[in-house]
Amino acid sequence: MKWKRGVKNRRVIDARGSSGRSAGGGGGLPIPGGVAGIGGGAGVVVLLVVLGVNLLGGGGSSGSAGFDLPGAFNQALGVPGAEDPQGIPAGEDPQADLKDFSSYVFVDSQGVWQETVKTSGDAYAPAELYLYADAVRTNGCGSATSAVGPFYCPADRRVYLDLSFYEEMERQLGASGDFAWAYVIAHEMGHHVQNVTGTSNEVDRVTRESPDDANELSVRQELQADCYAGVWASTVFAAGDLERGDIDEAFTAAEAVGDDRLQQQAGGSVDPDSFTHGSSEQRRSWFDRGYESGEPASCDTFAADSL
Repeated sequence: MKWKRGVKNRRVIDARGSSGRSAGGGGGLPIPGGVAGIGGGAGVVVLLVVLGVNLLGGGGSSGSAGFDLPGAFNQALGVPGAEDPQGIPAGEDPQADLKDFSSYVFVDSQGVWQETVKTSGDAYAPAELYLYADAVRTNGCGSATSAVGPFYCPADRRVYLDLSFYEEMERQLGASGDFAWAYVIAHEMGHHVQNVTGTSNEVDRVTRESPDDANELSVRQELQADCYAGVWASTVFAAGDLERGDIDEAFTAAEAVGDDRLQQQAGGSVDPDSFTHGSSEQRRSWFDRGYESGEPASCDTFAADSL
């Protein structure tokens, strides 16, 4: 993906220095497109795959990642909060390029949705990107460790990222490349769109009224976020900024976090009734639908008879 370095935006908050450690380890992991990654990953994906937990979170007006992992979200964790975030000086930051790329994708996606939502007549409340290391205390979703992976907190209107997850995507899931990472950020921004347009609140309401439908509603919500990520990717294509292999990287990432794939990797049997994010095929299909159409209207997973 072609992108511009040095994008500054007040809605990108770097708190990685607040944890008292430098981000990343030695070496560095190159990814296509010239973005330098990190070394010394957190190992969070191993834990998540063993437990059969979904990696990409979101949804819900009161929740955040949408899965229950003991110790991952914990109100009592003594971790850095949002009061005084501290970044890492660029000259000392082994993740400087990955931070720059993440910021660019976030700002670009936000610009697309800001215009799209306004055009539809809805008000758009901007999201923020919050970069942290190891653990974080959110304003409205409790405290979280890196074990939750990337997540969106509706109460904060923030996408929370530990950049070390990038290396884990490649090492544990086989999902490498800059556009695989862009897909992750775009998916979480899809949850922000659901938040500002009222979809998340409606899902919460129906879930409370019909608890037996909770898993299916969660799947539909997650697949819509995948579709929205595809809509954003279509704007990157239209701008001439996609490079060879980019969409394949996104496809691979979407398939890698399918519920069936994760359950297989955890050594268990595949149980569609327990899915909360959708199968690998569904996740790829809905991302592709958004990409091919370029239209948010094509992403109405709640009206679809078949997913």
